[in-house]
Amino acid sequence: MSESSRRILIRNASLVASAALLAATTACGAEAGSTGSAGGSSAPATATGKPGVTAAIYPLQWLTEKVAGTDAAVTGLTEPGVEPHDLELAPTQVAGLSETRLVVYIKGIQTAVDEAVEQHAADRGFDVATAVATLPATEEEGHEEEGHEEEEHGHEVEYDPHLWLDPTRFATVATRLGEKLAATDPAHAAAYRDRAARTAAELTALDGELTKGLATCSSRAIVTNHAAFGYLAVRYKLQQIGISGLDPDAEPSPARLAEVAKVAKQQKVTTIFTETLVSPKVAEILAQEVGAKTAVLDPIESRPSNGDYLSAMRQNLTTLQAALGCS
Repeated sequence: MSESSRRILIRNASLVASAALLAATTACGAEAGSTGSAGGSSAPATATGKPGVTAAIYPLQWLTEKVAGTDAAVTGLTEPGVEPHDLELAPTQVAGLSETRLVVYIKGIQTAVDEAVEQHAADRGFDVATAVATLPATEEEGHEEEGHEEEEHGHEVEYDPHLWLDPTRFATVATRLGEKLAATDPAHAAAYRDRAARTAAELTALDGELTKGLATCSSRAIVTNHAAFGYLAVRYKLQQIGISGLDPDAEPSPARLAEVAKVAKQQKVTTIFTETLVSPKVAEILAQEVGAKTAVLDPIESRPSNGDYLSAMRQNLTTLQAALGCS
């Protein structure tokens, strides 16, 4: 037998073995089911006997876990480190939505989730944007970028979906979520409502920290990689200047970059904010242009590498205080 023939036989044998292992693993996974709060699955966790609840994006998963407690099995659709706007659902995740008791999502931020909910869980979806007053899409986007966003991500809404960055709005969502879970699982209704109230109180306390911490700052302008911080800016009387609009993948035009640089110089901005899941290159170039430094301001679209939603918001407060000269 030639050397080339021997290599072909070895490679074919490896492929057969790998396929057999994959089939066995898949079968075991199907028997075991999927439970818990790890991202990437929407299975209803029937093996635990608890109602399954699916959360589309990390901040909603955090909130749902807080309100659900041990009475429901919460799963997240977006894995840590995945840019949520670009999420693509696996067939098993889409199928799982047909069985989950409640899907907690924000229409307009994840096209794949919007479509899956409409097709498989229209009567069990909780669009949290319906629970609060939303802000319109930022003016910084401009008509051209808005058109790009709809083309790339299929957004069909004209509001800013990043509402979790205002703790007071998020507290309202917590209360409404408690009612939704109570209706879904009446046997534990009182517990859901109690945890929702406690979570809303935590968020109200967080709002107090941010209000006090950002009350006296020498600057109020924040230049951000993309316009994800509108709710934070409105709540705490800051001026958001987004390099790009709501779509983090949209590249700003040269005219937009020149405009942001001009405003940053006029406002004597000392820090250009980058993000954890978006390339910092444009922000870094802008920082060099205006003689500023860069710092990370987290839109908390994905699970923080350390801590949770609350700790990430507090870290944002610390970052803003340093950048804005808050006393």
